[in-house]
Amino acid sequence: MSVNSRLRTPSRHRAENPATGVGLARRALDIVVATVMLVILLPFVVVIAGLILITSGRPVLFTQSRVGEHGRRFVLYKLRTMRVVASGPEVTAQSDARITRLGALLRRTAIDELPQLWHVLRGQMTLVGPRPESDALANRYPLACRAVLLARPGLTGPSQLHYRERSAVPPADWPDVESYYLEVLVPLRVAADREYLDQPTIRRTLHYLALTALFVVGAADLQRTVPE
Repeated sequence: MSVNSRLRTPSRHRAENPATGVGLARRALDIVVATVMLVILLPFVVVIAGLILITSGRPVLFTQSRVGEHGRRFVLYKLRTMRVVASGPEVTAQSDARITRLGALLRRTAIDELPQLWHVLRGQMTLVGPRPESDALANRYPLACRAVLLARPGLTGPSQLHYRERSAVPPADWPDVESYYLEVLVPLRVAADREYLDQPTIRRTLHYLALTALFVVGAADLQRTVPE
């Protein structure tokens, strides 16, 4: 069953869905911020791309099909932070051996996600929203969590700030990282995102952008402990 068909919600349940649209004010903010940041940061991104090329070769960009607003797929671009290998789990934990030395730094500061500003400018993503999920993981989301996949995904957001790769390391008695992510982390991430999506005001959007800036420069660690 496709992501789109899984997301078709009966009318009696639609009131439970989060706000999925991006209003004119948020869209205007997306365009202004994404444009300014792309112009300012492009030379920096080029330098980082060069370092990736020197230290681990091609490709410089990581591309993957992700689930966008209302289940529409788009190809997401990120700076590559992992070794090119044949296979591996969809979920990347902090201790994943596939992450390169440079990649660990890029992921810790979220610099690898800067190319996603292009998706924000195009309207495929927004500045603040849920994580753009991969097709494979979206198809395995718990039923109660799938409504969040209707929303336009964000460059940053509550779940992306509070539950990052450090949170994705399962306890020793857990069978694998993907099941832990889907059964434990996804409900926590969705609850955090729903809190924002229920009231996606400009003020709250700017609040999360400010927190993201503090995180990127290392002035704040916003990750939450996963309840046992």
